[in-house]
Amino acid sequence: MRALLAHPARGWFGSRVPRSVAARRTGHARTSGRGARGVTDEARRSATISILVGLLVFGLDRIHKFVQVSADCIEIGATRCVGGDIFARLPMSPTGWTGGEVQQVTGFFDYVLVWNTGISYGLFGSMPVWGLSLIMVAAIVGLSIWWLRGDTTIVRTGLMLIIGGALSNLIDRVIYGAVADFFHFHWQGYSFYIFNIADVAITLGVGFLLLDVLGFGRPRRKPKEA
Repeated sequence: MRALLAHPARGWFGSRVPRSVAARRTGHARTSGRGARGVTDEARRSATISILVGLLVFGLDRIHKFVQVSADCIEIGATRCVGGDIFARLPMSPTGWTGGEVQQVTGFFDYVLVWNTGISYGLFGSMPVWGLSLIMVAAIVGLSIWWLRGDTTIVRTGLMLIIGGALSNLIDRVIYGAVADFFHFHWQGYSFYIFNIADVAITLGVGFLLLDVLGFGRPRRKPKEA
């Protein structure tokens, strides 16, 4: 009985399994092992790339705001510099702005400092600070859970672009009482949204997710063998 159970080509009660079938089973097991390792490597690679992208976006936006915005505007839970007129004056210095500064760069682009009391691109500007902060925290938590469950580089990178940008704008809201926006495009009397680096990252992240919906960045499935 022991010999029958130990035989690689036999099943229960000594029933024989063809050697070709046994070989295919062994080969399938080995292939499955290699496939699992491949999936693990891909997940690790996508996590590393996306985290680096998120840190880069977050760091660039924080450095830009640290250099451009005056330290006098920083007070947790307060709005020391928020509420002034927009496009009110030429800047007295290249850094340390408090809001209302405008520097014309071209006929269609100005570099400014405008305080956005909304989320991104001025959305929900009438909501209180604590309400917007809760919405942003909930969004970041939800996106982080989605990132943990993501399985492709394009999805995880897109999510990290959004998370990095949203987290930086959330910090603005905590330390300034509003989000600092700088880039203003306009044309023949029409003013486009005023935005910052974090907003650009969020928009790119949404674009990455849309590309995934359209099938970009997904590994091609090999046809099943007969």
